[in-house]
Amino acid sequence: MLLRQIYDADLSQYAYIIGCEKTREAIVIDPERDVDRYHAIATSEDLKLTAGAETHIHADFVSGARELVARDPAMRVFLSAEGGPDWQSEWARNLPNVTLLRDGDTFKVGNIRFQALHTPGHTPEHLSYLVTDEGGGANEPIALLSGDALFVGDAGRPDLLETAAGIPATAEKGAHQLYGSLRRIANLPCHVQILPAHGSGSACGKSLGAVPSSTAGYEIKFNPTLKLAIEGPAKAFVDFILRDQPEPPFYFARMKNVNRVGPAVLGKLPEPRQLIIDEVTGQLDDPNLVVLDTRADRAGFMKAHLRGSLYAPAKGSFSDFAGSFLGPDDRIVLVIDSADQVEEQVRRLIRIGFDKIVGWLCVADLASANGTLASIPSVKFREMPALTGEDPDTLVLDVRRAAEYEDHHIKGALNVANTRLRARIAEVPADRTVIVHCQSGNRASASAAYLERNGRRTIYVNDAFGNVPAELLE
Repeated sequence: MLLRQIYDADLSQYAYIIGCEKTREAIVIDPERDVDRYHAIATSEDLKLTAGAETHIHADFVSGARELVARDPAMRVFLSAEGGPDWQSEWARNLPNVTLLRDGDTFKVGNIRFQALHTPGHTPEHLSYLVTDEGGGANEPIALLSGDALFVGDAGRPDLLETAAGIPATAEKGAHQLYGSLRRIANLPCHVQILPAHGSGSACGKSLGAVPSSTAGYEIKFNPTLKLAIEGPAKAFVDFILRDQPEPPFYFARMKNVNRVGPAVLGKLPEPRQLIIDEVTGQLDDPNLVVLDTRADRAGFMKAHLRGSLYAPAKGSFSDFAGSFLGPDDRIVLVIDSADQVEEQVRRLIRIGFDKIVGWLCVADLASANGTLASIPSVKFREMPALTGEDPDTLVLDVRRAAEYEDHHIKGALNVANTRLRARIAEVPADRTVIVHCQSGNRASASAAYLERNGRRTIYVNDAFGNVPAELLE
């Protein structure tokens, strides 16, 4: 058996290619949308990708399952039949090579056996897959593809259907289901490898470990969430798992529906063309055209950028920022540091459902953007007492998570997490100067650009929160 873990650092997402070395067949589990990568990896191992599977209907990226089928009608795809009629993949209905699985169902790829376990909680339909290498002579599973049920050091959050998708009364129910699912997983033999769908940095949990895989025995001993499910009462687990979950990015709200109904089939990776500056500056007043500036230098962005630009640094929280501030109908022009970044930024955008990428510019091209450049004033925390004292109409906007705000915050500051600012923009007055900050300046940089685009007079705090003068703290 061959096992390859494919990591997307931007989304902290793991897909898996598992291949039978005797028949040379392979399957990809939880693929992202740009499926050419998985075909290339399989080919490099002298394998043929013949199947795909999902653990659940994802909220944080566009699934590649439909893309696999569209590119190769002979491709077998395995999806969940659990969770009830509202949690089925509508795009796959009546397709001949799609198999819907229930708890305990099995299938094989070559001589490798997969058994579906219904592990609801993160979502109602969630499946995990036990993997047994029968071709290698094994009669016990080597691994559990645990999806978003169990992570290294954590477990999947059960609140996203409510907090992101707005489906009421689902968080607590999901937490109770997750409690049962984790107790079931805890019955696995200690040697079984745990292969999760996400790692540290994912918004699908609150304290995921940075180690890419683990074992059932190790997690039973040292994973605090799993230990609480095993040893504690359901209520204590439910209270714990629902407390202090990070606010989900804005785009999560539509990802569930996109993946359930079926994402548009790309066929191939979009290839936006290089634009000249006048092609862009002449359209800046078009509300559906968005310049997405991805340069690494956030101070340079604040000093000079095309009017109305959004900011999502390529070497930062790109998908988090782009997904929080872009709209699904936006026509996107990328601003990049160098031409060799185009393909990677296109891949990142299509993975979270933004397909309308009309072209790109280099940062150097902005030097000739006469009359269309804007700037956002930048300050340090030590300058804030003078600013707030001089202008009583200033508003301090804290775009950190609610849990960070509750720990320490500036007196009178409004707290709206950067990932929810698009949904709550009406709470930020248009007639006041907004001083926007976070913990390090990173989240505030993207938030300041979004506020400026939406008509707010904005001052950006490019500083670490530890430098806040004591007299400003609540």
